[in-house]
Amino acid sequence: MTEFSKSRTKDNLMRAFAGESQARNRYTFAASAAKKNGLYVVSAIFAFTADQEKEHAEIFYQHLKEMAGGTVWIDGGYPVDISDDITVLLEMARHNEYEEHENVYPAFGETAKEEGFQRIAASFMQIAEIEKTHGDRFDRYAQLLKSGNLFVSDVEQEWMCLNCGHIHKGPAAPPVCPVCQHDQGYFIRFELSGRLL
Repeated sequence: MTEFSKSRTKDNLMRAFAGESQARNRYTFAASAAKKNGLYVVSAIFAFTADQEKEHAEIFYQHLKEMAGGTVWIDGGYPVDISDDITVLLEMARHNEYEEHENVYPAFGETAKEEGFQRIAASFMQIAEIEKTHGDRFDRYAQLLKSGNLFVSDVEQEWMCLNCGHIHKGPAAPPVCPVCQHDQGYFIRFELSGRLL
């Protein structure tokens, strides 16, 4: 087994910690932008995912416990995802999540395995799978926004107000919640609400 302080795994953990920490901030910024645009449901998606990225960062950080009090020097490239277009922000987020799922974390996991750090390898592989879920979620909302179907459906749906929990049945979310008077931007397809709550 490779000595942890001299391992590539230690560096990869710090890269992953930095990446997850930055993703959390990017998604928090995107949540604010979506809210400003009246897309409260998209804001909630970004905020929900940001909280999960924080947890990923903590998992990677805890694996670095042996380095407590020291400094880990790394290099790395990180995305600058800035746009006024919420669909573009969703697509950028989708791209980054799929990249972590397909390339980054599997490679980090293989390195950890080669160096003898099985528990760390498992964390990389498990979180890689979660990142696919994130990418799929961002893709779904990007497609709904692009097609103009975020609040409209071809068939009758149940729509839930994220503010008060009111359930509305119909082919579209109501323009205003009849219970709490919050606007349509607070409605989510009920079938997707379980992924938020």
